[in-house]
Amino acid sequence: MVRGKTEMRRIENAASRQVTFSKRRNGLLKKAYELSVLCDAEVAVIVFSPRGKLYEFSSSSVERTIDRYKMHTKDANIMDKGTDSDMQQYVLTEQIAQLKDKVRVLLDENAKLHRECHIEPQLQLASTRDVGPKNHGNKEITEVETELVFPKGKTPKSYVGGNH
Repeated sequence: MVRGKTEMRRIENAASRQVTFSKRRNGLLKKAYELSVLCDAEVAVIVFSPRGKLYEFSSSSVERTIDRYKMHTKDANIMDKGTDSDMQQYVLTEQIAQLKDKVRVLLDENAKLHRECHIEPQLQLASTRDVGPKNHGNKEITEVETELVFPKGKTPKSYVGGNH
């Protein structure tokens, strides 16, 4: 006799559903036992019937296995949060370095264009200095200060007013 593939949906007939539950529950508990014996694994299975009856199997103690599970997931969550924070710090540091390189390239290009056109630069970025990292709790914040230098005799008002 060949078994057909069972369609995964709720069994409508209550008697058939109960028979299937009992057979599959026993099969599940048997497989859990075999896994624990053959592989020396700590296994716990908890099943509630549709009527609310409890069935369980544990290779040691259900409570101990649940406590172990809670500790494992708690540790994993802590490690994941730390890893995310570290990863963000790595990405931000890399982006800051890329932006600093971009500023340097643009300043060099600007100076080159001014030299080619024999024009004295109206405004120039006098300095870009890295103030350095500052720690706020477990986060490191990098600050950058910039300042504009105006040519002698020129003020910000003269640029806005059109006297250049």
